[in-house]
Amino acid sequence: MGHLLYDSTEPIYFDDRLLWHIKLVIIAKLRRQESFSFSWDNDNEGDGGLTCIWLHSEANLRFEFTIATEPDINRDWLEALMHSANSTSGLHVIPEAKAAEQTRGKKTAKGASK
Repeated sequence: MGHLLYDSTEPIYFDDRLLWHIKLVIIAKLRRQESFSFSWDNDNEGDGGLTCIWLHSEANLRFEFTIATEPDINRDWLEALMHSANSTSGLHVIPEAKAAEQTRGKKTAKGASK
């Protein structure tokens, strides 16, 4: 399990595969000088609730992974995460399976409108 270090906070732990996808979205947004919020459920911390941080180009970020190589990137998941990051509510962790469902729904809707 990898983690994200944000400014001087405690490490924020995520599954390595999820963290790789989140990293790609965050870096893309910050490269364009776009500030945004990033939220996730605290399920892995056992107390429920939600955590939200504000990300901006001056924030100190460090991504640490327990795996040495980039995993296969799921383009549908990446697209769903980026869509979330571009929304008014900001980036929110979306499970990979849910992203696949959303993408299938969009493709079905596009096919139906033709």
